[in-house]
Amino acid sequence: MKEQFFELSERLARDLRAGETLLCGFAGERSDFVRFNRGKVRQAGSVEQRSLSLRLARGRTQASASVEIAGTHDDLERLRAILTRVRDALAGLPDDPWLLINESPQSSAIERPGALASAETVVEQAVGAAGERDLVGIYAGGTTYRGFANSLGQRNWHAVDSFNFDWSLYLEADQAVKSGYAGFAWDENVFRQKVDAAAAQLELLKIPARPVEPGEYRVYLAPRAMEELAGLLCWGGFSARARATRQSPLLRMQEGATLSPKVSLIENTAEGVAPAFQADGFVKPPNVVLIKDGRLADALVSPRSAKEYGLATNGAGAGESPDSLDLAPGQLEEREILGALDTGLYISNLWYLNFSDRPAGRITGMTRFATFWVERGRIAAPVRPMRFDDAVYRVLGDSLLDLTRHRELLLDPSTYGARSTSSARLPGALLSGLRFTL
Repeated sequence: MKEQFFELSERLARDLRAGETLLCGFAGERSDFVRFNRGKVRQAGSVEQRSLSLRLARGRTQASASVEIAGTHDDLERLRAILTRVRDALAGLPDDPWLLINESPQSSAIERPGALASAETVVEQAVGAAGERDLVGIYAGGTTYRGFANSLGQRNWHAVDSFNFDWSLYLEADQAVKSGYAGFAWDENVFRQKVDAAAAQLELLKIPARPVEPGEYRVYLAPRAMEELAGLLCWGGFSARARATRQSPLLRMQEGATLSPKVSLIENTAEGVAPAFQADGFVKPPNVVLIKDGRLADALVSPRSAKEYGLATNGAGAGESPDSLDLAPGQLEEREILGALDTGLYISNLWYLNFSDRPAGRITGMTRFATFWVERGRIAAPVRPMRFDDAVYRVLGDSLLDLTRHRELLLDPSTYGARSTSSARLPGALLSGLRFTL
């Protein structure tokens, strides 16, 4: 795919007229997909796709288009016809005052082959581990490709092997245990450990649910619950534009408020799945420090925000949201979680999160799968879904007792149109209190 993309970009650049700059982007994948229900395969297949985007800039105007390509000789002529239409569109467009493209070529090539299991192996192991249980989920694995090329001579390529098996063990009604396994090297032992752990929780769901009244309770948030919480903060929390317009949910941190010194958060591009370059040709640093020891640090600055607010870009995408979120670990060992929690709620998942007061950093949401009441370090009973409403400055601040040493790599399971390249590496969190409203 790399050679084809760079050749097409080079040949299109030869058709440019004076004053024009061409930027080409590439997205592709070779992936296996398997859907499971009731512990059996319900759908399986493989996908190979390529998409190429063209952006033509002249002066302060720009226009773009994208097309699926087949990897045949017909692609070039189709792209030339699209380039002509994009050029015609430029004539009727106004100037873009915040247009900024990289005019200093920074080429790169990253290829990270993994140790993926074949789809047949995954199926055999998943069906075997599920046994008679109702395992429901989707496996997606293979290589994702991203590329960039411009008429100024810049060439960037990114190819990473990864897999994501997003699954649940279902009991009945709304009772299920959600889990998953993602990474760059498939390990049957790790997968079976995860299935066994979920199966143990599934047995606990058979105990009659314990009613829990609204109030404040000691809580453990598992990594998947932390993913929902951290994901909400990414809705503008680290955006340069949101900070400049004072729309950030971390506005109080801009004014000096802090989180727990245990919280250090980075955009870890070097170890994620997302590419280290973006659509305007700017290359991302290996990491960007977002929160350091509880204090707000650098923002993610897209080229447009850099132009508008007089900042230096660090290669962030247009949304200025992390693609490879990484929260530093704490000191809490996995085997000590229930003992450290003592009495309170063990929360595996959260959902329906939103801001109840965005400027104040207040968050509301619901518990979901496999939430348990713990007494004296032992799980006593499952708990029905509950709603919480609390401030991030308490959850990740005054209430944060510790984070786990173990962190889980969580890949975005989205496959709408193509496999997502977003990821997060997160620990679990022990809180002295979380406020539940119903």
